Amino acid sequence: MRRRRPSLATAPIAVRLLAAALAIILITLPLAGVGLAHHFRASATAAFDERLESLLNVVIAGLNYDNAAQRLEHDAALGDPRFDRVFSGWYWQVSDGADTRLASRSLWDQRLPIQPAAAPEVRDATGPRGTPLRLIERDIRLAPLETPLHVSVALSREELNATLDGFTTRLAGSLVGVGILLLLTLALQVHWGLAPLRRLQADLNAVENGTAESLETRLPAELARLAGAINGVLARDRRLMERARHAAGNLAHALKTPVSVLATLAEGFDDPARQRVKAELARIDAAVRHHLARASAAGASGLNRRVAVADTLAPVLDGLGRLATRRGIALDTALPETLSARVDPQDLQELAGNLLENALRWARSRVTLSGGSDAEGVWLTIEDDGPGMSATERRQALARGARLDERHSGSGLGLAIVNELAGLYGGRLRLEVSTLGGLAAHLWLPDRVRAEA
Repeated sequence: MRRRRPSLATAPIAVRLLAAALAIILITLPLAGVGLAHHFRASATAAFDERLESLLNVVIAGLNYDNAAQRLEHDAALGDPRFDRVFSGWYWQVSDGADTRLASRSLWDQRLPIQPAAAPEVRDATGPRGTPLRLIERDIRLAPLETPLHVSVALSREELNATLDGFTTRLAGSLVGVGILLLLTLALQVHWGLAPLRRLQADLNAVENGTAESLETRLPAELARLAGAINGVLARDRRLMERARHAAGNLAHALKTPVSVLATLAEGFDDPARQRVKAELARIDAAVRHHLARASAAGASGLNRRVAVADTLAPVLDGLGRLATRRGIALDTALPETLSARVDPQDLQELAGNLLENALRWARSRVTLSGGSDAEGVWLTIEDDGPGMSATERRQALARGARLDERHSGSGLGLAIVNELAGLYGGRLRLEVSTLGGLAAHLWLPDRVRAEA
């Protein structure tokens, strides 16, 4: 059988909610980060360009032409010593398109690239020593010169790039932190929000394990209505089961008298008719008791509380102990005081009682009852030192639908009831050879009711 792969369709609600929240976070936070980074880049670049334009205006305002000396001069200070430090990344230049007329000392023997521009234009360029620059330039006319002058101011992009990279790094870290914080907050919210569902699940487990009879209804309105509806179904099921068991018991009493009357009347018949009538009445009586015992059993209702095995079987052991004494049979029991089972007390008495009666019927001198538990349930073992059964007879004794008169002596009605009743609980009855020489009946009942039961 191929194992079904887990999917979100069958995943717990908390996992589904957290997966949906994670998907939303993984989509929205990166988009928000891209938008913020783009907006900051545009704003920082615009502020940098405004600074460039201000410096350009200062350069233009400081230009004048000395008619006496017939030369172009610049007599305004730009206010930053980096324009005087060689290859500092802060440069300005004035050119007539062919020759450079004036330039900052920081350019030394290098020149900025020129592109004609009637209005201030900003672009990226590469400066001395491969330095990335942000450059603004424009053409102006200065009297009495006939040729337009091209004025350029350039600043290194390293400061701008560092600012942009720093913001991007801090933004990414902040978004990651916000995402983690949101997930933790949502996890706490989901944990708190699903707490009523966990309480409802715990109550259902308690009802299933037999430690409670109904669900707690002090829940949010939606779940309170659901718990109330489930409690109504549980109460109705209990009433139906009790009614069915009472009806089965009443039917057993109603049939017992007519069968007894017929058995008395049969005594007046002559053989072989008397023997035939009595045999048929015995078959009717056995069949009625068999099916009534099965119908009146509680079975795997999932509503049974745990019961102490020793205390529950005490009345049965007391009565059968006196019977064993009269027959000269030793009945030894070894049941732990802490042994408990999830089974209806009447059904447990029916199971153990039938097995013990069968053992006492065929034992020579000794019958033992022992019990214990394993990881999944409890077990009882009844052994005797009687004639026992062969492997074929043991299989036939537990075969579904086997007729009473076809079973080996000693396997009779009691084993059939035990086998079917154990099946109602999801348990099993196994017949083996006893260490005492007779028959060993191993009865196992699970702690949890199985769905197939």
